[in-house]
Amino acid sequence: MDYGDITPRTAAYAVDKMLERAQPQLNMAKFATLTTVPKGKTKVCKWRRYNRIAASTTPLTEGVTPSGVNPTVTDVTATLAQYGQHVQITDVILDTHEDPVLTELSATLGQTAGETQEMIIYNVIKAGTQVQYSNGSARNTLNTAINANTCRKAIRQLRNQDAKPVSQMLKASPGQGTQPIPKCYVAFVHPNVDMDLQNTTNFPSGFVRVQNYGMFEPLCDNELGSFENIRFVSSTLYSPLADAGSATLNGMLGGTNVDVYQSIVTGADAYASVDLAAGSSGLTPFVVSPKHTDSDPYAQRGKVGFKMYSTAAILNDAWMTRIEHGVTA
Repeated sequence: MDYGDITPRTAAYAVDKMLERAQPQLNMAKFATLTTVPKGKTKVCKWRRYNRIAASTTPLTEGVTPSGVNPTVTDVTATLAQYGQHVQITDVILDTHEDPVLTELSATLGQTAGETQEMIIYNVIKAGTQVQYSNGSARNTLNTAINANTCRKAIRQLRNQDAKPVSQMLKASPGQGTQPIPKCYVAFVHPNVDMDLQNTTNFPSGFVRVQNYGMFEPLCDNELGSFENIRFVSSTLYSPLADAGSATLNGMLGGTNVDVYQSIVTGADAYASVDLAAGSSGLTPFVVSPKHTDSDPYAQRGKVGFKMYSTAAILNDAWMTRIEHGVTA
């Protein structure tokens, strides 16, 4: 593997720093079904789901072996694509800057890698077909904030489809592995939604802020709180669709029309992605120091960057739903 002008040992240290900074950006990846792609094998990821076998309501006949049933499976595939980013460094920065430039840049690029991974997943799962509207029956009629009734409809929909609550998440560390969490559905929302979640008119039975959990631990640093068995996690990456709602603003944020927010509520095993910490999809740093070349005879320019492979897929569309709504001005 090519790390440029750094050794594999230094590269491993840089990966740890990148993953450490990437972790706060990885909301959706924490609850995804993750796969590790072996190096040199394939660019296609495949996830297999064994479909439900119907309940057996006919009594067995004494001494008679009943006919068996053939299991059915659903395969979901997605093709890996390569992503990356780099920043240019100069010999002057390396010679005169007081801070450890490579360490700082590795951390900053780690944040970029985390945001890249989060957006890849978000852009896939927000295209799911299951949707609830805070009012009306279409996106262009929306002029109402998220509310308890809409959230309960989302819970009902997931339960009717036998969507299992999430019960584990990716550990908040550079290494692999998961940790258990209290069973819940997880909603991914923009921070602008927080004020409406706390509004007792929208949630008369009460939204519980994360500060008031008591014995319960937050799922992650970006958790806002909970309503019934939905835990809300926020990121500014989940930006709204500008002016996509009703022209009647009704005290809502928007320009000409209401801005429509797409808050996604998901159960376990609803979507999948790849592990940034391992396999050919893993995050790879590189450093190219300034050196004398025909294009750079004074050895003034170098680069620090990363590359990675990633993809995402919806495993079961019925186990997630999207709440479309506005936010209060």
